[in-house]
Amino acid sequence: MKQQLTLDYLHYDSISEMPIEEQELVTAAQEACSKALAHYSNFHVGAAARLESGRIVTGSNVESEVYPAGLCAERTLLFHHQATTPEDKIVALAIASVPSHRECYPCGQCRQVLQDVEKRQGRNFKVIMTGAGTASVVEKASDLLPFTFEL
Repeated sequence: MKQQLTLDYLHYDSISEMPIEEQELVTAAQEACSKALAHYSNFHVGAAARLESGRIVTGSNVESEVYPAGLCAERTLLFHHQATTPEDKIVALAIASVPSHRECYPCGQCRQVLQDVEKRQGRNFKVIMTGAGTASVVEKASDLLPFTFEL
């Protein structure tokens, strides 16, 4: 039987159209790009998450000479958050990149980890994907991976 999936999301033609809290998160993700170690790909990615406490935490991608022993910005942020303050749940997460010719979307591994975090914390969180001055926003990370892996 044929089935159909649909995805609802918000698209902003300009980041300035977004709510202030989301703009602040995008700015933090953009700033995190400067901390990336991307000397092989020259693709600097930053991620920023707002926690329930209001605090913003960031991460950036890290590349290694021993490819593929690197880590995306989203997973750097999420693993550090789990190791340090998992009780302060994630409310929203923004992703940015330099260069920024188009919006930056999470890879498949990051989509799975984003969904794992939602499941573990018992709360969905918004994902804001930015680039080229625009943004697309999903209300929950699990929207980005409708067929997830589960044990």
